[in-house]
Amino acid sequence: MLAALNETAEPLSLAALSDTTSLHVNTLREHLDALQQQGLVSRALAEPNGRGRPAWLYTAARAAVPNGVREYAGLASALADSIRRHSPDPAQEGREAGQGWGRDLAERQGPPPGPGALAARRHVVGLLDDLGFAPETTGRVTSVRLTRCPLLDAATANPEVVCSVHRGIVEGALSQWGSPEPVTLLAFSEPGACRLRLGGRPAGSPPA
Repeated sequence: MLAALNETAEPLSLAALSDTTSLHVNTLREHLDALQQQGLVSRALAEPNGRGRPAWLYTAARAAVPNGVREYAGLASALADSIRRHSPDPAQEGREAGQGWGRDLAERQGPPPGPGALAARRHVVGLLDDLGFAPETTGRVTSVRLTRCPLLDAATANPEVVCSVHRGIVEGALSQWGSPEPVTLLAFSEPGACRLRLGGRPAGSPPA
């Protein structure tokens, strides 16, 4: 939906966005509210036209996204699309690319301040924050809510590839810090956020 807003200079109503994206208006409303809270979307009431309350019109907050970031996101989207079209296993290729990227990022960031899985998890949350994911977590950091995606348009268009890259980043970083463990990324699992699970059984694995 953010891609649809970015592609037009005119504000769009919920009905118009529903026609463009084929998503139900209730689903759109939840996600748009979350995007608005993140500063990625703005809205304004349409001019009154007859009886009834005017509709909300939505626009992408372009001013909040620097040109360099937008160009980088466009490149990432093009690369993800190329992988999706040409790779026999796009998700695995994206994941492996992310693992390599994660190891490199972890090496540059340096080791966690202390030993053990908990220190590594907290360190990877800091890494995700630096990358622009705006993570939220508590306690033992086994569940992390990612409230922003630095490559949202690319992830929306090619979630199989881009979300696998993001999962791989976490796996690669934890491995580099000597604390590998199962990582599950539940992409777009709740309005305005993805859910990252660290430790425990990988999603889909049988009970012990």
